[in-house]
Amino acid sequence: MKTLAVSTRTICGIEELPQHGEAGVTHVLSILDPGHPELSAFGAYGEHRRTTLHFHDIIDPLPGQIMPAPEHVDAILRFGAEIDAEAEAGASGHLLVHCHMGVSRSTAAMLTLMALGDAEAGEAELFERLRQIRPRAWPNSVMVAMADERLGRNGRLVDELRRHYALQITAAPHIAGWMRELRRGREVEMGLSA
Repeated sequence: MKTLAVSTRTICGIEELPQHGEAGVTHVLSILDPGHPELSAFGAYGEHRRTTLHFHDIIDPLPGQIMPAPEHVDAILRFGAEIDAEAEAGASGHLLVHCHMGVSRSTAAMLTLMALGDAEAGEAELFERLRQIRPRAWPNSVMVAMADERLGRNGRLVDELRRHYALQITAAPHIAGWMRELRRGREVEMGLSA
């Protein structure tokens, strides 16, 4: 079994970044809204490698907003491949992936990286690992669909995403209303139909 060359995985939102400054983070994937100012929290981090992507957390086109696109998922996959290429034998890195809230874009990106790093893992196992890292995960469905295609998962990641949404709605029913307010009702319906 191949796994991404990190021993610790963290998902968080911007407000949580300061509490990870002394956690030995070696790799950071930042996903920010376009035009968001540079983050000062990383000044307190030790030496680390950081990649930043800029797009909005939407699943349908909206005026003035940038949808997640294949090139963003490709950049996430390159980031994962670079982590493995840089790793020394026995290295124990700490990967931190964040977006604004640590709920959607970052969880979709971490799922993508875990699926890349462990091609033998089943989809249910990958989502279980994701929930262990970030219990409130609600991965962006557009990003997951693109990752599914890029990784040759033949729709299995998307199928498991439906079950994941159903679990999240059952565990925290208020999330359905919140997602609908955020124009993510299509994802809620995915969960309700699972």
